[in-house]
Formats: sequence, C-alpha cells, structure tokens
Amino acid sequence: MKTETVNDEKKTIKMKNYLQHISLDCVVFGFHSNQLKVLLLRMKNTGTWALPGGFVCEDESIEVAANRVLKERTGLDEIFLHQFNVFSDPQRSKHNPAVSDLILSGQTYPEKSWFDKRFISVGFYALVEFSQVEPQPDAFSDICEWINLENIGNLMLDHNHILQKALETLRMQLTFQPIGYNLLPEKFTLSELRKLYETILGKELDRRNFQRKILAYDILTRLEEVRLGVAHKAPVLYKFNLENYKRALDEGLQGRW
Repeated sequence: MKTETVNDEKKTIKMKNYLQHISLDCVVFGFHSNQLKVLLLRMKNTGTWALPGGFVCEDESIEVAANRVLKERTGLDEIFLHQFNVFSDPQRSKHNPAVSDLILSGQTYPEKSWFDKRFISVGFYALVEFSQVEPQPDAFSDICEWINLENIGNLMLDHNHILQKALETLRMQLTFQPIGYNLLPEKFTLSELRKLYETILGKELDRRNFQRKILAYDILTRLEEVRLGVAHKAPVLYKFNLENYKRALDEGLQGRW
C-alpha cells in the first residue's frame, strides 16, 4: 500500500511512488483555553488513535512531504515545523494496526506486505494557532480532532514515545528560543503568555519574574488596548514584534524559566 487515496467504489487503494522503509510522523501542538492540545486521528474500523503521518514520494524531500501531510490535515500553509528525532527501532512497525483496519474495512491493496516492512520514521513537531486549523481525517481515519495532552491514552505503534520526545524537545526549546507566536492569537495578555509557558513546562512560574524576563527580550509590543469582559482590572494586550522575535529565534535567548 503506497498511498492515502481510496477508491470507495472498488474499495481499492491506488498506488503512488513512495520511498520504501521511510515514513514521517507529526506532532501538531495547539493551545486553547489554557490547555496544550495535540491533533490526532482515529482509524475508521479499529478505533485506534494515531499521530498524523505519511510517506515520502520519490520526487520530494522529507521536509516537503511533512508540509504536504500537515496541509492535508490542518488546511494551513507555512506551518512552524521542526524536525526533532529519528525513530529506528527494528521492531517499531511490527504488528501495525493499519493492517487490521484495512481488512475490517474490506479494502484491498496491491502490496499486502507494505505495512509489514520495517519503517524508519522521521519525527516533526508543528506549532499552530488553534482557531485557524480545520482538522481533516485521511483516507484511513474517520475523525481528526484536538485532544488535551493530559487526556491522550494509548496510541498506535510507538506514537506515545514520539509524542513524549516532541514535548521534551519543545520544553528544551523554551530555554533558548521564544515560544508563542505560532500558538497564541495575534493579541494576548502577559498572563495568557505565561500560562502557555507553564502548560508546556508543566510547572508554575513566578508572575513578576516571568514578566520582567519576557519584556527584557524585547520581542513584545504593548498595545493601547485591554482585554475586555474580565472580572478584575482589564489587562493590557500585547502582540509579538515579528522582526525581534525572528532575531531571537536565530540568536537565542539567555537564561532558564
């Protein structure tokens, strides 16, 4: 099986020229209602949950393939995408539940051994603004939706391990690069930005120390607007200074949270 395109009438998987033994898996992070969320797929017949992923065409780089897969699942172009690890355990792709799902669905595919081969998977994580995503399932799934990080159960194959490695990499990034531009709406409060950092790090941060440090990086622009509809004093809104933000990504930040 070499493609995600399904002919519903003939129940036959069409073929594409995918590279053998190489796959990619994407951890898509979003932030909404002070919760870190991950985009997941549920297979049509077995109900198995999985990270979005796919294969690499012979005429494309793995980075192009990852962007293609994510555009198909989210509807977004120019996603912040970071390659973070390679998963090469010889046993990682054994007993793939995709085979059972295809059998239950009545679909056929020319190469029944495709999923039984060893696959080395390249892991990418993506940071996206929650409200801009339009989740779309692939040909093998019936649901593509956001799941709160703490509510994620057992995923197929080694996808729990891949997710954990992505989260560890994201936390490490916080020590030397800014986070937030790809996860928050255009305008936000310092409290909302701090909550994002706390959610990713899994710990509370001192409010005053966080505010002092984040403002010292000069990556924020204070707006002449406040957040309306709150119970207490309306907090000031900020947005990222994109030029300074990009420079901080290139040059790095100093200190730990």
